[in-house]
Amino acid sequence: MSDHTIAASAAEAAATAKRKGEHIRICLQEEVAGSGIETGLHKLRFRHNALPELSFEEIKLNTQWLGRSMKAPLLVSSMTGGTDEAGSINRRLAEAAEHCGWAIGLGSMRAAIEREDLAASFFIRREAPTVPVIANLGAVQLNYGFGAEACQRAVDIAEADALVLHLNSMQEVFQPEGNTDFRGLLAGIEQVCRKLAVPVGIKEVGWGVDADTAARLADVGVSFIDVAGAGGTSWSQVEKHRLKDELRKQAAEAFADWGIPTADSIREVSSRLPDMPVIASGGLRNGVDAAKSIALGASIAGFGRVLLPRAAQTDNRVSVEQLVEQFRRIEFELRSTMFGIGAATIEDLTNTERLYAIS
Repeated sequence: MSDHTIAASAAEAAATAKRKGEHIRICLQEEVAGSGIETGLHKLRFRHNALPELSFEEIKLNTQWLGRSMKAPLLVSSMTGGTDEAGSINRRLAEAAEHCGWAIGLGSMRAAIEREDLAASFFIRREAPTVPVIANLGAVQLNYGFGAEACQRAVDIAEADALVLHLNSMQEVFQPEGNTDFRGLLAGIEQVCRKLAVPVGIKEVGWGVDADTAARLADVGVSFIDVAGAGGTSWSQVEKHRLKDELRKQAAEAFADWGIPTADSIREVSSRLPDMPVIASGGLRNGVDAAKSIALGASIAGFGRVLLPRAAQTDNRVSVEQLVEQFRRIEFELRSTMFGIGAATIEDLTNTERLYAIS
């Protein structure tokens, strides 16, 4: 199958839309965090600076990424798209991101490539004209008919500043419709990196990236890595709620504690690749978690499911107002953490020696 022949039947498109809707409902209503594993951020503390010699009002969160200015080094992590409901969620998140100067990632855009009528749910540039927007496709789709042309199509649909290819091998194993042929993907990723007109990044979906994998990705031209570590949403647990196959449903329980904790993944990747922009995501809850992640070596801190309840409200005005309030709270927590350690800028936070591990 070539890029020119990628298409989905009406039944396949309906199944994709149904799956997207189920994912939203499950993430809102079910317990889908991994059990027996945490992000590792709770094992880190900042050493308080009683005399910061700073004015709180002078603390700066602004940064640059993907050629755009951001008011804070914060990201709405890739979550959804492909249905009317998902489109509404994306637009609310985008409006709040634009208001606060955050970057925003989109959920998998496979549906939009297969069916043009589903593309509108991923077009958020109208709501987010100035902040970085990241298009998204599953890397495994490179083995199922997608190539650089389809990847560029995703970028064009979203008018995106970058593309992220997500790695979700364990999700695909437990997903009833899963695509599990991950052979030769590194070569496919290299081709996309070479041919696309925008930077190409890699993200996990909740099980983390180790240093060796990150180094292999860097060698083929990947521009940034979203570690998306363990400790937040576990997609084996999400898919468990969709499974009719009792064997796989029971097996999913054995993987509730699978993955590399977010803190460990950030530390590994940033230590091996100090010049690689790292996005910290996977179970981040607040601005203190964001500060810890940046102090560990991340450039950007991403928030996902913690934003979903407000984004999923059907009243657009109330939803956006509450999202902005939540974004502002996270920013205030980040700025307060910086004040508490005497860091005036994000660069100061990156270089701090006041983060330490507790037993």
